[in-house]
Amino acid sequence: MTQRRGSKKETSLSLIESPEELSGTLERVVFHNPDNGYTVLRLNVKGKPDLVTVVGAMHEPQPGVALNVSGRWTSHAKFGEQFQMERYETVLPATEAGIRHYLASGLIKGVREAMAKRIVDMFGEDTFRIMEEDPEQLLKVSGIGMKTVDAVRAAWAEHQGIRELIMFLQPHGVSTAYAVRIYKHYGAEALDVVRENPYRLAMDIHGIGFLTADTIAMKLGFEPESALRAEAGLLYTLVRLSEDGHVYYPKEDLLRETAALLNVEPALAERALTPLAAEERIVLEELRGQPGQIPGDIDPDDDRVLTHIGVYLGRYHHCEAGIAYYLRRILRSPKAATFDDPEAVMKKTLASLREARTGPTELAPEQEEAVRSAIAKKVMVITGGPGTGKTTVINAVIKAFSQVKARILLAAPTGRAAKRLSETSALEAKTIHRLLEYSPHEDSFCRNEDNPLACTLLVIDEASMMDTLLMYHLLKAVPLGATVIFVGDVNQLPSVGPGNVLRDIIASGTVPVVELTEVFRQAAESEIILNAHRINHGEAPSLANPTDRLGDFYFIRQDDPEKAAAMVVDLVKEHIPRRFNLNAFDDVQVLSPMHKGSCGAANLNALLQDALNPQTLKLQRGDRQFRLGDKVMQIRNNYDKDVFNGDIGRIIHVHPEDREITVRFDETNVIYPWDDLDELVPAYAISVHKSQGSEYPAVVLPILTQHYVMLQRNLLYTGVTRGKRLVVLVGSAKAVHIAVANNQMRKRHTWLAHRLAAGV
Repeated sequence: MTQRRGSKKETSLSLIESPEELSGTLERVVFHNPDNGYTVLRLNVKGKPDLVTVVGAMHEPQPGVALNVSGRWTSHAKFGEQFQMERYETVLPATEAGIRHYLASGLIKGVREAMAKRIVDMFGEDTFRIMEEDPEQLLKVSGIGMKTVDAVRAAWAEHQGIRELIMFLQPHGVSTAYAVRIYKHYGAEALDVVRENPYRLAMDIHGIGFLTADTIAMKLGFEPESALRAEAGLLYTLVRLSEDGHVYYPKEDLLRETAALLNVEPALAERALTPLAAEERIVLEELRGQPGQIPGDIDPDDDRVLTHIGVYLGRYHHCEAGIAYYLRRILRSPKAATFDDPEAVMKKTLASLREARTGPTELAPEQEEAVRSAIAKKVMVITGGPGTGKTTVINAVIKAFSQVKARILLAAPTGRAAKRLSETSALEAKTIHRLLEYSPHEDSFCRNEDNPLACTLLVIDEASMMDTLLMYHLLKAVPLGATVIFVGDVNQLPSVGPGNVLRDIIASGTVPVVELTEVFRQAAESEIILNAHRINHGEAPSLANPTDRLGDFYFIRQDDPEKAAAMVVDLVKEHIPRRFNLNAFDDVQVLSPMHKGSCGAANLNALLQDALNPQTLKLQRGDRQFRLGDKVMQIRNNYDKDVFNGDIGRIIHVHPEDREITVRFDETNVIYPWDDLDELVPAYAISVHKSQGSEYPAVVLPILTQHYVMLQRNLLYTGVTRGKRLVVLVGSAKAVHIAVANNQMRKRHTWLAHRLAAGV
């Protein structure tokens, strides 16, 4: 039952300025931002000689519409006196001329000027009542059929519903854009949902967080100690923690964090556990650690069994337990690809490498061990840094399995990583989502244990990028007889999503692991690779720039963040293209440890956009400009468009009148209507996290002490290893040394290694 506060008598009302009411006709829209609803309009107010400038949030303002607005007068330094609108109400016109204008304004989709005239000629001032109560009467109007009636009925209902929702949410600080999004999600029930449980907004509507939902709930009279609030706060805290990479969180720590969020006692937060667990939205599990089971977790000299309660979101518990289950099933099943004479296969594989002459003609001992392990074992991990020959091993394994007519599938977590795997293996490689035949409309994978993949060998590259959910769905679709090989660099940043799956599989000791450590001669000539290995071993990279030749690794000292940002722009626009014959758009990628700050991705994108692509044809959405020729990145998987998180393209068409743009990704052109533009961000500068799985001819990496919270060894290592031909660090030597020294990766609470090691 909804819990609400009783009304309290307000005090000191005389100290609070009451809002003023204005009524008038909207004469002109000076500015309107459809993204957040911000509007500047001119209102013709009866009794005032001049038009009034009104500023505030409004949904689809249309000239000629009557408005009642509530707010306060303010004075703008540049524009003078304005009326700051806090809420508004659209007043439906009462005259035939007003009704005709209103219908033809575009607010009711499907009704244009000629049709509006015919409707009003037929029904006069009764038009709105007919549309709301008996829309089939519209069939009497010439040119209107049942299809049009249904369209008008739906459009009118939606318009009315959105109007009511906007009026309800305005005082609570929810923009018109979010009001529209809420209505489209819940439909006609939107207002009831918000009134009964505003906390649902935080879970269901992208962009509305718990704090906004909580503000609405408090204004609606929900008690701070209400059960709904405690449950929503605990779920929100778990979701936020999963975004930090945690699969579960220790119960006592979770309760403390939830209580701090809600400003209540932990005991109140604890009461939310039982109903959420009963609904299976969370899972509580007693996690028992055996001494010495996982190296470093429990003192092997201590004979205690350590126990704590882990709290999972339901889906993450299901997936973590599922990974352990399906991986054990694969390990215990007979191998489908059988090698009667492994030694003969190895000899033929080595001979094939020598004949190909497209890479190394011999395998190093570590590489040969990896190939032999792949031939003999069901599941294995191959890990190693840059220049250690992971690609050579993959190709050797493919040649070995080809000798026994194995059905081979190759995949990687991202489109860019899959493309690179295809290029180096000469076989088709797919993204894991495409391999599993993801259906966006069903939000599920077609490939699963009932419809497994058709393969006897599955190779997954860049496996360190796989999170808990993706690994679960992959293993669920692997046929029991298949050999599975995970290839990756475990020292890179962990997955963006929750979990530390590759590291946990290695730590469990349940599958063979071959670590490639030898840096080969050609790679050893690269300062990029040598410095990457120095960083990985906790040694400072060489910051001395070559003077007698063009090198591939440079450090430019600049401690001042703003000057460093200017240097980054100059490098990308002038120095690198001119000196290294590289294209500023296609070949050079700026990677930043953070989003904010002078050298954060946001500011660098603004500077680089102006430097590389100054004012051209553009489309403005909120505070973001999409310019013809811009470099942009997709930030969410969109299976309908066949573009994926991290894909980078160029804007090749801008259509301001249609409010859409076209982006070129590799060989594909993708149209983005207005509603989808929030899936794109500028990509002149991106985060190091977003660069995982990619390589670029040149990388420019600002690294300053202002990035202190993100200065970690694996982040610097990941950034440096993205560059193929050139890496330039810009910043302070102190920041570089801080990053190298900081090997304290943020702990992620996972229990996968224990599940695998314990066989449970």
